Amino acid sequence: MSDDAVVVASVPARHVYVRHLAETVETRVLRLPDPDPDDPSRIARGAWWPPVMLDPAWIAREDFDVFHLQFGFDAWSADGLRTVVDALRRKGTPLVYTVHDLRNPHHEDRTLHDAQLDVLVPAADALVTLTEGAAAEIRRRWGRTAHVVPHPHVVDLATMQSVHDAAPERGRGPRIGLHVKSLRASMNPLTLLSTLLAYVAATPGAVLQVNGHRDVLETAGARYDEPLARKLRLAAARGLVDLRVHDFMTDDDLYAYLASLDVSVLPYRFGTHSGWLEACRDVGTTVVAPDCGYYADQGPVFTFHNDGLDRDGSSLRAALEDAVAHPGWGAVTVAERRAQRTEVADFHAELYRSLARVRGTLDG
Repeated sequence: MSDDAVVVASVPARHVYVRHLAETVETRVLRLPDPDPDDPSRIARGAWWPPVMLDPAWIAREDFDVFHLQFGFDAWSADGLRTVVDALRRKGTPLVYTVHDLRNPHHEDRTLHDAQLDVLVPAADALVTLTEGAAAEIRRRWGRTAHVVPHPHVVDLATMQSVHDAAPERGRGPRIGLHVKSLRASMNPLTLLSTLLAYVAATPGAVLQVNGHRDVLETAGARYDEPLARKLRLAAARGLVDLRVHDFMTDDDLYAYLASLDVSVLPYRFGTHSGWLEACRDVGTTVVAPDCGYYADQGPVFTFHNDGLDRDGSSLRAALEDAVAHPGWGAVTVAERRAQRTEVADFHAELYRSLARVRGTLDG
C-alpha cells in the first residue's frame, strides 16, 4: 500500500461486490475493515451488520478520506441517515453512494426506502449505479447524474477458471433451477411454479430443480411458507421436481450449484439489480428474469412479464424456450471479467482520489 493511498470507510467492506471494486493487489485505495458490531474496537470476523460505520460517533472519531455507502441501512429511518450525513459534513468528508436498489427487495412497502433515498441521493457528493436504466430513473426522480459502472464478477476468478475448464456434461435434457432462499419480500416463486412444472413435463429430459432453505420449507422454520412447501412436496412426490432443502450454502457450494444448471429463473416481483444474475454469468448459466427493475440492462437475459397480468404464463414459457435454446447466453470469460475488474477498480480509485483532493487530504 502506497503512502498516499486514499483511505475509504466502505459500508460494508467485506461484501463480495465491494471486494471486487479493487484490483487483487490494490495500492491506491485502503478500505477500513468492518468493525465488529458486538465490539467496535475489534475487526469483524463474521457478521458486519448492523454496520458500526453508520454510527455518527464512529464517523467523528475515525480518520478516513472518503465515506462510501453501499448496503446495510435497510432498518435506518430517514432522520437517522440525516445524522450520518450531518456527521460527515461536520468533518468535511465526501460521501459516495452506490445506488444498488431503487426498490428495496426486502421491503414489501416502498415508503421507508423511498424516504431513505430522498436523504442519500441529494446529499451524496458522487453517485454510482450499475445500469443506464437506473441512472435514468435517478435523473427523473432527483435531477442527479450517477456514474454508470457495471457490476464486477461475483465468483472469484480462480473458481471461474475451474468451472470453465471442466468438461461439460452431454446427453441430458435442460436442468432449470428455481432457488427459494429465505424469501425476500420481492420473491414470489409460487406464482411461477405451475408454468415451470408444465414446461418441464412437456420437455423431454428436462428437470426442474428447486433448492430451498429450511426456514422457508420446513414447518419449524421462522419463515415457513405452507402453500409453497405443500406444492413443492406434492410435485416432488410425483417426480416433477428435484427438491433440495438445506441451510445456507457456502460460496463454493453455491457456485457449483449454479454451474450445474442450464437455466436459473429469478422469481422477483420487484427489484433493481441482481448479484445472482452476475454469478450465473460468471459460471455460464443462462438467466430468465422478470421485466421489472433493470435486470435486462445489467446483462443478457431472457425476460418474462411479472406484472400480475400474465396469468397463463405465456411470457415465462416463451422465455424458458428461448433460454433452453441458448445455453450459456450472457456468459463472460475470465479474461473479460479480469479486464472489467481493472476498469472498475481504476474508476473507483480515481473517483476517491478526486474527492479527497477537493477535501484537501491528498496532494497533487
